Amino acid sequence: MAKRDYYETLGIGKDASPDEIKKAFRRAAVEHHPDRGGDETKFKELNEAYEVLKDTEKRKRYDQFGHAGVGGAAGGNPFEGFGQGQNVNFDFGDLGLGDIFSSFFGGGGGGHHSQRQARGRDVEAGVEIGFEEAVFGTDVDIMLNLDDTCEHCNGDTVEPGYELKTCDQCKGSGQVVTVARTIFGNIQQAAVCPKCHGRGKIPEKICTVCHGKGTQTKKQKIQLKVPAGVDDGATIRLRERGEAIASGPKGDLYVNIRVKSHKHFTREGDLILSEEHITMVQAALGTEIDVATVDGPVRMKIPAGTQSGADFKLSNHGVPHLKGTTRGAHIVTITVDTPTKLSKKQQELLQEFAATSSKKKLF
Repeated sequence: MAKRDYYETLGIGKDASPDEIKKAFRRAAVEHHPDRGGDETKFKELNEAYEVLKDTEKRKRYDQFGHAGVGGAAGGNPFEGFGQGQNVNFDFGDLGLGDIFSSFFGGGGGGHHSQRQARGRDVEAGVEIGFEEAVFGTDVDIMLNLDDTCEHCNGDTVEPGYELKTCDQCKGSGQVVTVARTIFGNIQQAAVCPKCHGRGKIPEKICTVCHGKGTQTKKQKIQLKVPAGVDDGATIRLRERGEAIASGPKGDLYVNIRVKSHKHFTREGDLILSEEHITMVQAALGTEIDVATVDGPVRMKIPAGTQSGADFKLSNHGVPHLKGTTRGAHIVTITVDTPTKLSKKQQELLQEFAATSSKKKLF
C-alpha cells in the first residue's frame, strides 16, 4: 500500500513554514495520541511525516525524490537505516507536549531526559458580586479547605532533626530508565521513580504530622481583588494560591465571577443600559428628568418632540475599561407612556388638539 504524502498527512501545503509544520504536528499529534484514545497507526504516520519535514535536508530530499529519498521505496520503514540494536531518540523540540508523548516514546535517551517539576493541584472556586461591585471593583474574601504546606516539616516530608538521603532506587536522578525493543529499534523509556516520586531523595524518617505527604488540609481565607469593569462569567487566576505539594510550587486558583442582575440596569460590554418613562405631554413639550446611574442621579434634558424609543447618551457613566482609565457610556432609552384613563376635561383638550392638527394638515 502506497504511503500518503507527508504534507497531506499533516494537513499543510508544500510551502508551509517550519513553524506551521510544528503547529500542525502539535494539533494532530494531540488528537491522535493512543493514550488519548487516538489511532496508533495514524499517530505513527504523523510522527514519521514530522521527522522528515522538520529537517531541512530531509525535506529537500523528500520534495525531490519523494519517500524513496528519505527511507527507501514507498511503503518501507523510514527508520530502517537505524538498524537493530541502536537507540532511537525522538526529538520533539520545544513543542511543549511534555507528558503527552513521554508515555508513548519514553522521552529522550542518553541522559537528556528533562523532567518538568511537579506542582500542586489547581483549584476552582466561584464568587457572586453585585452589579455596582462589578462596575467599580471590590475585595472579596474566599474561604476554602486546601492542602497547604505542612508547618511541622515545611513540606520536606522529613521529621525535623533528620535528613533527606539519596534514593537508593534511582540513585538520586528521580527517574528510572528501561529499554524497550520496538520495530524502530531500542527505545529508552524514562519514568518517575516510584520510591522517591521523582525527588531523588527520601527521608530518613518521615514527618510525624503529615506522614510524609508534605501538606496539611487547612481552612484558608483568600483575599481576592476584583478589578473595576469585570463582567459576568469572567475568570480570575491567582498564581500559586491553589493546593500545595511536597517540595514543589503550589497550583493556581481560578475564581469564576458571577454578577447579580440589577433591577434597573443591564450591561452590554462597557455600556450600561436603562429605561425611563415620560408622559406624552413631556415628550411633546420637552422636559428635564433625573436619571438613575451607578454614580447617582443625573439631570438629563429631554428635547421637545422626543419619540418613544429614542436613546440618549450619558458619557462617562458606564463601565470602566479593564485595560484603561476611561469609561463607557450610559444609554437611556425613553418610553413615552400613553394614558389609558382620561378625565372629561383631558378628553376635550385632546380632541381640540386633534382638530387643530387636522386643520393644519388641510391647509
